[in-house]
Amino acid sequence: MKSKTFAYIRVSTKDQNPDRQLYEMKQLEINERDIFIDKESGKDFDRPQYQALKQCLREGDLLYIKSIDRFGRNSKEIKKEWEYITQEIKADIKVIDMPLLDTTQYKDTLGTFVSDLVLQVLSFVAERERENIRQRQLEGISVAKSKGKHLGRPRININTLDKEQRLILEMNYSKWIRKEITAVQFFQMLGLKKNTFYKIIKDYATHSVKQ
Repeated sequence: MKSKTFAYIRVSTKDQNPDRQLYEMKQLEINERDIFIDKESGKDFDRPQYQALKQCLREGDLLYIKSIDRFGRNSKEIKKEWEYITQEIKADIKVIDMPLLDTTQYKDTLGTFVSDLVLQVLSFVAERERENIRQRQLEGISVAKSKGKHLGRPRININTLDKEQRLILEMNYSKWIRKEITAVQFFQMLGLKKNTFYKIIKDYATHSVKQ
């Protein structure tokens, strides 16, 4: 059976764009149907497209990866998957950003030793970077909380209403209390959804009592 060339691309979130990696793979004339793209964290290899790729790889095939951190960010898992592909499946791997990680070229003892060493170092660096990113996120959250900043979805209250909505609320709140208008009529007049309407009403009632 004729050997095939594949590519694996990973970005960490659905918001990130894989186009730069995709462009490089297409420059290598890899068929787009043989390019597998995951938008998943690199913490492990439980990724749908990566698992599909492994099912396609056969002995003698070649797999291109942009960089080792695009492969994964867990050093033990990286080494385990690398060995599975190169030793169990007997396919080759080329890492574009690190020419020493090219199993088609370095098959002698010294070459294998150097490649293994480079793989372990880069895997460790990729894992540390993931830990550093996580630490920076936690520190950022801690600083934001210490400054009293709200994290997550914006809080909904009467201050989020525009002037026209505030006027409609003030003019019709008593009517709603007296049941002269229904809740549906009221939140449609305000241009709000049902859940948002009740949050606003609760906040407005609290402010009215305080005043």
